Amino acid sequence: MQTEQDFKDGQILLIDKPLEWTSFQVVNKLRWLIRKQFKIKKIKVGHAGTLDPLASGLLIICTGKFTKRIEELQGQIKEYTGCITLGATTPSYDLETEIDQTFPTAHIDETLIHETTKAFIGEIKQYPPVFSALKKDGKRLYEYARNGEEVKVNPRMIHIAEFEITKIEMPNVHFRVVCSKGTYIRSLAYDFGKALQSGGHLSVLRRTKIGDYDVTNAISPKVFEEQLQATPI
Repeated sequence: MQTEQDFKDGQILLIDKPLEWTSFQVVNKLRWLIRKQFKIKKIKVGHAGTLDPLASGLLIICTGKFTKRIEELQGQIKEYTGCITLGATTPSYDLETEIDQTFPTAHIDETLIHETTKAFIGEIKQYPPVFSALKKDGKRLYEYARNGEEVKVNPRMIHIAEFEITKIEMPNVHFRVVCSKGTYIRSLAYDFGKALQSGGHLSVLRRTKIGDYDVTNAISPKVFEEQLQATPI
């Protein structure tokens, strides 16, 4: 296991973020554990790309001098797996908020689902969800949304390299997506439902890859704590 100097010189830690943890909670937990273990006052710790609390999977954590690499790591291609539930939408495009509208799904068959994915491959225009941490006029979008305030969200160009349907159990459609930085899978779920002349929201999300880094090589915060405590000081 790494020494105090290793963490200061810079480490890349692959963490499998548990459900319901925020990315900042993971960063704060690891920073606290490292400080406590080595009895140090300060250590730089940051993450290379947020995961929503309702998503699990790969979070890259950088320590010490490697926090300078965060921007480079954030720009890497990402892979996600998950599930879109058709026939209903939510304001947050996922399960953070309650269903606000329901739609018919009887017309949707497997052929239509597979055909519709083609419209989402390549460079596409996407509107980020209003329930997101993006800032507008100094406030995060979710602050406007939670206060019931209308806010205009500008679209952005993103790139989807692969959008594969892995299983269909109506109304649940399981998928794998390979996409660029800045892609909101929640928005993809919402837009996909709309393209099917219905509605859709994200019901499961897991980040499996960032560049060459794979979640199969990641550990939970709990395992990190156990490994750290076993380190000779």
